Amino acid sequence: MTVVAFDFDGTLSDSEMTVLLGDRCGVADDMAEITEASMNDEIDYAESLRKRAALLEGLPAEDAQAAFDEVVLRQGAADLIEELNEAGVTTAILTGGFERGVAAALEREGVSVDHIVANRLPMNEAETESEAKASDNASGDQPRALTGDVTGSLIEGTKDTALENLAGDVGADLEDCVAIGDGANDLPMLQVAGLAIGFEPKPAVEPHCDVVVTSMAEAREELVADGVLEEH
Repeated sequence: MTVVAFDFDGTLSDSEMTVLLGDRCGVADDMAEITEASMNDEIDYAESLRKRAALLEGLPAEDAQAAFDEVVLRQGAADLIEELNEAGVTTAILTGGFERGVAAALEREGVSVDHIVANRLPMNEAETESEAKASDNASGDQPRALTGDVTGSLIEGTKDTALENLAGDVGADLEDCVAIGDGANDLPMLQVAGLAIGFEPKPAVEPHCDVVVTSMAEAREELVADGVLEEH
């Protein structure tokens, strides 16, 4: 049994979810600066994610969904996932990004993976009319919006643990697992996988990669060379 675990933002997708969300509330530049520092291992990932989520407090639900709907897979990603699925390889996405953005991108391409481990951005509950009147607010229902919090196993938790748990669940050896990622938060899974593929990796990440690729076509070539996929 082989497992291929992908990072999402910067790997399967060239979108950056927090920046797309930040565009909706005018904090995209701040988001990008925090993200870049985190991916280069200049600040702690959990701290960076919480800072970015806090900047999104109050973003209405419809604006958040519109941002998630902009998330797209990079060229060739859907085809590679589909080929891995057809070959009987267990496919996974391990991302510090957000479930709803991953789901939107996969659904748009009509492709799925076996496992998704991702974070979530909670929303407040809409205030009912009776609750609004009780608080002297006669405006009726209040719109749902992001709380500024973030939840999920990949905030403090790391991707090596996620990969180890997944491998155990499907009966795979870590030596038979492939990890594909680009940023500092991908380092743990890249370091424990049998094959570590850096997808345009950040400078702090590249030394820990077995190979470096710049496209999904190149990633496929490495999977063929490793015996995960067959040559056409």
